[in-house]
Amino acid sequence: MNITPWEVSGGEDGAIDYNKVIEQFGCNEFTPEIAQKYNLDHILFKRGIVFAHRDFTSALEKIQSGCKTIYLYTGRGPSSGSMHLGHAVPFLLCKYLQDKFKCKLVIQMTDDEKFIWKDLSLEETIKYGRENAKDIAAFGFDPSLTFIFSNTLYAHNFIKNTLTIEKSLTLKDVQKVFGFTDKSKIGQVSFPVRQIAPCYATSFPSYLPSDGICIIPCSIDQDPYFRLARDIAHKMNGIKPSTIYTYFLPALQGAHTKMSASAQETSIYLSDTPEAIKKKINKYAFSGGRDTLEEHRRLGGNPDVDVAYQYMKFFMEDTQKLEELRAGYIKGEVLSGEMKAASIRVIQEFVKEFQERRKKITEEVLEGFYVQ
Repeated sequence: MNITPWEVSGGEDGAIDYNKVIEQFGCNEFTPEIAQKYNLDHILFKRGIVFAHRDFTSALEKIQSGCKTIYLYTGRGPSSGSMHLGHAVPFLLCKYLQDKFKCKLVIQMTDDEKFIWKDLSLEETIKYGRENAKDIAAFGFDPSLTFIFSNTLYAHNFIKNTLTIEKSLTLKDVQKVFGFTDKSKIGQVSFPVRQIAPCYATSFPSYLPSDGICIIPCSIDQDPYFRLARDIAHKMNGIKPSTIYTYFLPALQGAHTKMSASAQETSIYLSDTPEAIKKKINKYAFSGGRDTLEEHRRLGGNPDVDVAYQYMKFFMEDTQKLEELRAGYIKGEVLSGEMKAASIRVIQEFVKEFQERRKKITEEVLEGFYVQ
């Protein structure tokens, strides 16, 4: 099993063992008791999709004690003109937490990273960054509490912090965490400092108080950055960022994989038509059903490996209906085709509502998010 910001692969059977991830990465399990104690009632919390954290409960305790300096930080690496469903997950979390706690949010567009890693021109990654920023704005963030920035245009503003980070980390540190080799480009080795910098409120002196406490919702593959950020926090503003980690939204070909923007046939994009969504799920979504109708009726299906069911676990608001589908599938009463049909309806509706909001994000509206 290998999990880095640039490569995700499972074990020998292709599966990602999230319990093993918690153990290897040294983070804490996010339990139902935490969600209940702090009244975190979003489906991503209640259904265990948020599965791990670092010091998130400490940040929640501070909020309950009246702390007003909490801020959220997440980002997007723009390598295509449209985001896919998997990219939506951390932004859904940020939207929920911003609404719940009325806190500020900073969103980093790593157009520099994608230029360095991908076969793309800088002009292309900057353009994709603008388009992806419109996607992000369409999740409904409060412009007065949200700052979106492009690394190519803004990162020079936190040069003092990036210099301190660079002085605090050795080549051995980043090689160990990210797996860099002597074939890695110097830009790849130096990039992490720019993703680490926003973990400290002092990177945004005109937007955040210097004692701001950072919470980062993201997928677990981003953890290496924030482990380093926590390790060197004593050399920065002394405040370690807190993190919450989600499962990967699976690609269509399997419930233990990760949806990837580079695999168009096995990813569902937020720009896809209803017809494209239906075709992709019907044709490519891995099924947890049996080989024959008779076997399925007798033995039942496995929703834990059924991609159509897993998509509904992420995006279906009706928990009772979801539980009915799961129970019916296990008993063999719900067929694979019926599970796919239900999933198609849920994803089509989610994408349709998103696209309606996206149409309203003009360049003028977007500019409001780029102003501190």
